[in-house]
Amino acid sequence: QVQLVESGGGSVQPGGSLRLSCTASGFTIDYSNIGWFRLAPGKEREGVSCISRNDDSTHYADSVKGRFSISRDNAKNTVYLQMNNLKPEDTGVYYCAAEAVFTVQQICHLRGHDYDDWGQGTQVTVSS
Repeated sequence: QVQLVESGGGSVQPGGSLRLSCTASGFTIDYSNIGWFRLAPGKEREGVSCISRNDDSTHYADSVKGRFSISRDNAKNTVYLQMNNLKPEDTGVYYCAAEAVFTVQQICHLRGHDYDDWGQGTQVTVSS
């Protein structure tokens, strides 16, 4: 059974940091692009970051560039999202998603419809 489980969310003050984890089971992330998305109240789902199968291609939303960093540990079947200098507008439920890809040339994009499997989400709240 394919499953993605997010963890690491919580409540922090502006300027704080969190590291989200996305652990996969039922499949190996070696052959997947992995994306992080977030959903805030009253807003549409937003693609935050993604990392391609080949590890060399990553993408970030303009709103998080320079503050967020995505990485993967294939041995642990886990992808991480390091979030620094958090702002109140980063508040939302963060989801990870996996896209099965068959070539290393198939890089990731921040398009939700590209992804096949989704986690249940983890809440991130940034507030003073």
